[in-house]
Amino acid sequence: MSVSSPDGERVEPHEYPLPVEIPVTENVGSPDLGLKTQIIRFLVTGGLSAVVDFGLYILLLSNGMDVRLAKSIGFIAGTTTAYLINRRWTFQAPPSRTRFAAVVALYAVTFGVQVGINTVLYEVLPDTDLNVLVAFVIAQGAATVINFVVQRRIIFKLD
Repeated sequence: MSVSSPDGERVEPHEYPLPVEIPVTENVGSPDLGLKTQIIRFLVTGGLSAVVDFGLYILLLSNGMDVRLAKSIGFIAGTTTAYLINRRWTFQAPPSRTRFAAVVALYAVTFGVQVGINTVLYEVLPDTDLNVLVAFVIAQGAATVINFVVQRRIIFKLD
């Protein structure tokens, strides 16, 4: 089955990029990177994505936004950044609607885990300058472990 691209050309569905995908114009490489390389790349990507997430979270909190809404917006921005980089660099996978849907489902689960842990810790930790950072780091850590295991073992093995 083929579909029409915006310019009217007929293309196969797997060749037409999803709205949030960066189009692949070249072979993205071998999906057989070792575990150590994938972990390092995942952590580097996660660090960058955490900066996006935490930076936006702090900015929104400092402007009076509710902690849950601020964390939610930061999470969405950070995980979108992570998916786009991890798909191409860490797991070297071509675009796939099935994979994208699986990542959305995974992120929905980790969203609940991360926002839930962050909110509970934000409320129960002593009110210090570090409580926001400690709550964020613990919630981020739990979500990172879940994301790496599921993405490596399931999602980026899908076709």
